[in-house]
Amino acid sequence: MHSDTVKKSMERADILLEALPYIRRFYNKTIVIKYGGHAMVDDALKKMFAMDVVMMKYIGMNPVIVHGGGPQIGRHLKQLGKDSTFIQGMRVTDEETMSIVEMVLAGKVNKEIVGLISQHGGKAVGLTGKDGNLILAEKYYLSAEKAKNTPPEIIDLGLVGKVKELHTELIMSLVKDGFIPIIAPIGVGENGETYNINADIVAGELAAALRAEKLVLLTDVEGVLDENGQLINSMNYEKANDLIDRGIIEGGMFPKVKCCLKALRSGVNKTHIIDGRLNHAVLLEIFTDEGIGTEVVIT
Repeated sequence: MHSDTVKKSMERADILLEALPYIRRFYNKTIVIKYGGHAMVDDALKKMFAMDVVMMKYIGMNPVIVHGGGPQIGRHLKQLGKDSTFIQGMRVTDEETMSIVEMVLAGKVNKEIVGLISQHGGKAVGLTGKDGNLILAEKYYLSAEKAKNTPPEIIDLGLVGKVKELHTELIMSLVKDGFIPIIAPIGVGENGETYNINADIVAGELAAALRAEKLVLLTDVEGVLDENGQLINSMNYEKANDLIDRGIIEGGMFPKVKCCLKALRSGVNKTHIIDGRLNHAVLLEIFTDEGIGTEVVIT
């Protein structure tokens, strides 16, 4: 019995020692995490995510969370008898849908995440893009090619926006004061209109603006899959663009990979698309030699 206890203690020590180089490397560095999918719905996974983020903060990292809320929005719309329409992973958003999106993201989901992190010993503050003019947005039009050598079709998605400018002073001030910012991806237009912005895109733009060390996107699949359905552990800029051109990266994965590539171009060191359905997915990615999911890097 005694030897088993000692063995388990030694295993724990080995785990801590494996994490040490990463703790040292990422000390005082900003890690932007896009939190979404199943990890936001399952109670056990929600608790583990909150614990992971609090641990990161206590050992000297600066986590900044951007959250989605697609399933929660979809569920609420369904209860009201409204169908959800997606084009290339983007939700078509009319005025009524936008008011529901804002209510669910800012009023419910954001506050729940803040509460969970506070419950596990962290100090969190919930924000939308409207706070401190954080996310200035403009209307986003989707361009879809109908056929070769023809002009692309311009698709109006309604009140779907793209990031025009980010004012990160409020986030930096909160981080400096020991808080964990929790950001809902809602932007404000120049005439005060409210825009729904894809959370992956906001996370990527924010990682670039904050000169983050890492961008981590949680999803509901293992990571990026190749043409044979096999997980790609690591891919560079060139390979990612090739898979997009060949239509292998599509649907909801398309904006994720695109935002990783943009973040890398803007100076973020590494980006990761990981399986948020795994217990302690964030810690496994950041603190272990193997990591999980798909790492997207420049070269």
